Amino acid sequence: MTPPVVLVPGLACTAEMFAPQVAALSPHRPVSIASTAEGDSMARMAAAILRDAPPRFALGGISMGGYIAFEIMRQAPDRVERLALLDTTARPDAPEQTAQRQTLIARAEDGQLETIMREIAPRLLHPLHKGDQTLIEVQVRMGLDVGAAGFVRQQRAIIGRPDSRPDLPGIRVPTLVLVGDRDPLTPPIRAREMADALPDAQLVIVPGCGHASTLEQPDAVNAALLEWLEA
Repeated sequence: MTPPVVLVPGLACTAEMFAPQVAALSPHRPVSIASTAEGDSMARMAAAILRDAPPRFALGGISMGGYIAFEIMRQAPDRVERLALLDTTARPDAPEQTAQRQTLIARAEDGQLETIMREIAPRLLHPLHKGDQTLIEVQVRMGLDVGAAGFVRQQRAIIGRPDSRPDLPGIRVPTLVLVGDRDPLTPPIRAREMADALPDAQLVIVPGCGHASTLEQPDAVNAALLEWLEA
């Protein structure tokens, strides 16, 4: 039996982040979206996902979902048939990133989550998409669904995530590394760093795309994922 696909959303994201991928992949394999609603660290979030996941599966994660995917590979590498890392990085948080997150945590705890999401959403997108209100509203809606407490918990888990670069050479499954060509958070140089260190990686740089690749360029992402599933 072909292993199902488990997709892990990013920070302040819900299953809606992968709506185009579920539609495209479901005719080929069963697809489920992992919940990131449990756990205050990468290790605990990964353990919760593994508890509910099939015995063996293809694993994909975007942004924070990629950080969780690395932790899943540390905890249960034999359960993962193949790996997709979308718009993410193996590096830990830099001090300036942690400082920014602490500011966002304080603002979210002060009741400013919607304001934060409306500020952040356009910044994640390709310059040509920054005025796309449909894309912005999806991100705001997802953030509000996650809620302030979830946002804070996820930010703290991201701050505490380990450096996954030492683990890359030991990941032996077929791995897709995909990134938007204008991703402002995890740029192509970070994707190339991962692809170069992974033993069996394919690097895909999506043109006309920022950080929210699954929503910004769903056709290109779907094509890369379908090819990955056949590798």
